[in-house]
Amino acid sequence: MSTIRYRVSADPAAHRYRITAQFASLGTAPVLRLPNWIRGSYLVRDFAKHVQGLKAFVDELPVSITRLEKGRFRVEGQGRIRLEYTVHALDSSVRKAWLDTRRGFFNGSSLFYCPLGAEAAGFEVLIERPDPALCPGWKLATALTPVEIADDGFGVYRADSYEELIDCPVEMAAYQRIVFDVDGIPHSLVLSGRCEPDLPRLAADIGRVCHVQRELFGQQPQKAQMPQYLFLTQVTGNGYGGLEHRTSTALVTARDALPRPGQSGLRKGYRSFLGLVSHEYFHLWNVKRITAARFADSDLSAEAYSEDLWAYEGVTSYYDDLMLLRAGLIDAPVYLDLLAEAATRLQRAPGRHVQTLADASFEAWIKYYQPDEHTPNAAVNYYVKGALATLCLDLWLRLHSRVTMDDVMRALWARYGANDIGVPEGGLEAVACEISGLDLKPQFDAWLRGTTELPLAELLAAFGVTASLRPSFGAGDEGGRSDARSLPATTLGLSLRSGDATVATVFSGSPAEAAGLAGGDQLIAIDGLKITAGNWANRLEALHPGVAVPLNWFRGDELMTAMVTPVVPAADTWTLTLAEVDGEPLARRQAWLGA
Repeated sequence: MSTIRYRVSADPAAHRYRITAQFASLGTAPVLRLPNWIRGSYLVRDFAKHVQGLKAFVDELPVSITRLEKGRFRVEGQGRIRLEYTVHALDSSVRKAWLDTRRGFFNGSSLFYCPLGAEAAGFEVLIERPDPALCPGWKLATALTPVEIADDGFGVYRADSYEELIDCPVEMAAYQRIVFDVDGIPHSLVLSGRCEPDLPRLAADIGRVCHVQRELFGQQPQKAQMPQYLFLTQVTGNGYGGLEHRTSTALVTARDALPRPGQSGLRKGYRSFLGLVSHEYFHLWNVKRITAARFADSDLSAEAYSEDLWAYEGVTSYYDDLMLLRAGLIDAPVYLDLLAEAATRLQRAPGRHVQTLADASFEAWIKYYQPDEHTPNAAVNYYVKGALATLCLDLWLRLHSRVTMDDVMRALWARYGANDIGVPEGGLEAVACEISGLDLKPQFDAWLRGTTELPLAELLAAFGVTASLRPSFGAGDEGGRSDARSLPATTLGLSLRSGDATVATVFSGSPAEAAGLAGGDQLIAIDGLKITAGNWANRLEALHPGVAVPLNWFRGDELMTAMVTPVVPAADTWTLTLAEVDGEPLARRQAWLGA
């Protein structure tokens, strides 16, 4: 098939892209498709629902189309085909498309219909510059290969396949851009949105993270396989998230998370941003090249199920903060605090006793990406438990073999990622057993396919790290070291939504569950005193464990009343600290965390 060409023009005031697609049919009425989900985000998103005004022409004459399903249709004609349609773009996430007078962004999966059977054809995209009066100073950034572009980046780009076309997001804005070198490969940080960051510091810190990750994988891929890498970053008042691609990533970060010129130290927000950068960059290998065969084989029209999603997101979550340590951006005590926070999130989720890590991976399509008020009781987070299971695997391998998790990742890269071969189900498990010479089935059965507690404290002790559980010091206590000295006297076993007295979750086995509360209930008073978001902690502090008190709340417009019996808070918060050790435990710890 000849090259498939698209023209993209922007109507920022109306929040829509106008698309024209042209190609020659293969002698039969062609079927065109739009993906229903985007790689790296495991939820059917039905991108076709944003398409409007679809028209088809054959040899410049209008023809009818026949709808086959939500994302597919057939053009009733043969010859030179032209499509015209618009895409409404007002999704501020990294997964779809956005357009207003401040910024434009899109993934190709939201904009570009592909003729069925033409996925390996050549593709060209002309992206027109929006009206400068509406969008002054706009520039364009994308990892697509330029063909004929202006200095501001607008013009013609190409892709060698449909997969490449939809894997290179496009950012348009009056952005800030800083280019820095990592091991001979140009990397760019693109910041869209109001901010005054310390760009040299950002480039230096991100460059260090990228370097240690490239070292792990033997400086692969080289420049010939990856000529550049882009961090396309949307800066907002309060945002966080990312989506990986083969040669770029799309990020969202809070404005205050970025360091300003003259600021020193590593504030929590900036540390979280660097962790996000590290996470998405690690996906360059793990997910985008070391990827489940079931994901790689999918044409994105329907869910692709795998019990190994933990091996991609969980493993990456283990390495993201570890790479900050290896890059020298945090020290070992801070890294252990971050591990303690992850362990605390898992400890506070009753769903860890209900759903296995393998099931959490398989059911991501209906559970992780569609949470509700009961999710903490019924599900486990495969990012969080996956990271902690990877920690356990790494420590187990270090204790019982000469192999580490690094060796497992390098073996997966050499066998699958470097050759763009999909990893079969259980691939990580098989490789870990093979290269270590260990029978790891009991561990994988317990950690992945069971719901017993992970042996964190026992394994960490062998590496000179003391792991202990304590009650939380309050709503702001996420785990790790704390200077607080007083503990809350009681708890009802529920959480409130941020900023008001509405119940977010009622935890299984709690006094709140016994009293009949549910997510969405509006708390009114306890023991005769008014409840607000601001005084909730103080109201609990005044109660006595085991002494029942009346609780009043609204469910819809009906007033509800029940007696509720507070209890002493459980020990659900982890603290990890470096122990005073020498000999083998010290040597193991230094090999893992550095000297």
